[in-house]
Amino acid sequence: MNAFKDADPNSKDWKNRQRTMLLSSRGVTANQRQLINDIFNLIANTKRETKIERKSQKQIIDDLCLERSCNNYLFFESHKHTDLFMWLCKSPAGPSLKFEVKDVHTTLELKLQGNCLKYSRPLLSFDASFDLMPHLKLAKEMLVHAFNTPKNHPKSKPFIDHVLSFTYVEGKIFFRVHQIVN
Repeated sequence: MNAFKDADPNSKDWKNRQRTMLLSSRGVTANQRQLINDIFNLIANTKRETKIERKSQKQIIDDLCLERSCNNYLFFESHKHTDLFMWLCKSPAGPSLKFEVKDVHTTLELKLQGNCLKYSRPLLSFDASFDLMPHLKLAKEMLVHAFNTPKNHPKSKPFIDHVLSFTYVEGKIFFRVHQIVN
């Protein structure tokens, strides 16, 4: 049975048990910490952990995921207070993707006036190139598992008011959040 399809569409049961843990290494800057807070506020099925050391991180993170019943994690690793890397992993033995995070614009920086409600379900939008190349198919599947809020999740709202857009251009994946307005 696929984790993303309910047996009964009218069922109020929460079938999809995908959970994502967000954590960061020590040394993240205030702007990077705000980015992590923004991602945490976008996704209802996330859990948060405190900062951890970069040395021997894989085993510690896998233990934390097992303890908190998470099967995905986003680990933000800061190098020299300038470079930020995001690890997207399936825990404990799944594939992992490492992204270099660049050109970050947080909600505080942009002073957004939007009405995106906390824990409303996002609509995920992927560029057509995610279906053409094998490594992007894997990236798409992992991004869906990490950023999708399951239907009938206990924390989620029953409506969709924003779109998470993933676009692949010139070897880079662009991530944007768009508000849906009537």
